[in-house]
Amino acid sequence: MFTGAKKIQKPAGDAPTDFEQRVAQELWNLEMSAVEIKSELRDLYITSAQEVPVGPVSAGKKAIIIFVPFRLLKQFHKIHVRLVRELEKKFSGSHVVILAQRKILGKNFARSSKQKGPRPRSRTLTTVQDAILEDLVYPTEIVGKRTRCKVDGTMELKVFLEWKEKVNVDTKLETFSDVYKRLTHKDVVFEFPVEEA
Repeated sequence: MFTGAKKIQKPAGDAPTDFEQRVAQELWNLEMSAVEIKSELRDLYITSAQEVPVGPVSAGKKAIIIFVPFRLLKQFHKIHVRLVRELEKKFSGSHVVILAQRKILGKNFARSSKQKGPRPRSRTLTTVQDAILEDLVYPTEIVGKRTRCKVDGTMELKVFLEWKEKVNVDTKLETFSDVYKRLTHKDVVFEFPVEEA
């Protein structure tokens, strides 16, 4: 029996997939069992979840992308480390990333007659992709970005992460790159800046 129905709310009443139900059920189980995050999890829910392959196909690694409503993202960030740790235990062998559900508005966006003005900056493609990058590496901070234009015309984004978080994040760098590529169709390389003596 599916008891985690209140932990997933799909837009426009769409039915959740079996995998989304599984993730919602695990969130509900955590709310019932994990005393330290029980009160924070009570009012939180997700909008969707995906399981995506990471790395070489032969390795068989998977990552779980959990989409949450944008307005609940700060509350998810309060318990992010503990929640991700618990979910990675439940879904053994998979990295878990939590991203806010954001909307991109096109350049020819026209507001209704009640609202005037151009499209909000927070809904542009560039801003949404930068925000996905920030959500992806949370709680690690991004300390620098470089765009590298190769001779063959392709562009590669290099993202430098905070050095002191290397121990916690080093194993997830490939996951971050593959998830970002899957969501935005852009290549990105995550690195740590070299410490100068």
